Amino acid sequence: MVMTRRILLVLMAMGLAGLAQRYDGPKPPKKDVLYLLQASKLIETEAVEARQEGKNDVTYAIAGASSPVTTPMAEPIFIIQAEKIVPERIQLYRLELKGGRRELQVKRAHAIQLEVTRISSDGLWKLEVAKSLEPGEYSLSPKDSNQAFCFQER
Repeated sequence: MVMTRRILLVLMAMGLAGLAQRYDGPKPPKKDVLYLLQASKLIETEAVEARQEGKNDVTYAIAGASSPVTTPMAEPIFIIQAEKIVPERIQLYRLELKGGRRELQVKRAHAIQLEVTRISSDGLWKLEVAKSLEPGEYSLSPKDSNQAFCFQER
């Protein structure tokens, strides 16, 4: 009798956990691209390849003074249909503006915490910024990759 109740409680908990992960929003049209979720639409981030400069004091440079992709949300939410990218390895950084381009100096960089949640069994993931962002230029990038998904917080 006690064992039956425990099994029933475990099954109920699993069912509630499944409901908590349910996502009824729009699906990304492209795989392995990060999208900003704004209301009920997805906005594709600026996908670029950052250029690595230097050996001891490594800097990653992205052409252009600002991203054409903007969000007014200080705590943006991102959606990705992951195929090759591992969402748990994505890191968020604030970029510095120097000489008409965006830069990340590795020595001084501090990743901004993200909450990463799998929202479907077919590779759909949600990434949420854990704290409010200040206005500026930002980049999401898989760890150990020059691939960058840029946006601007206003």
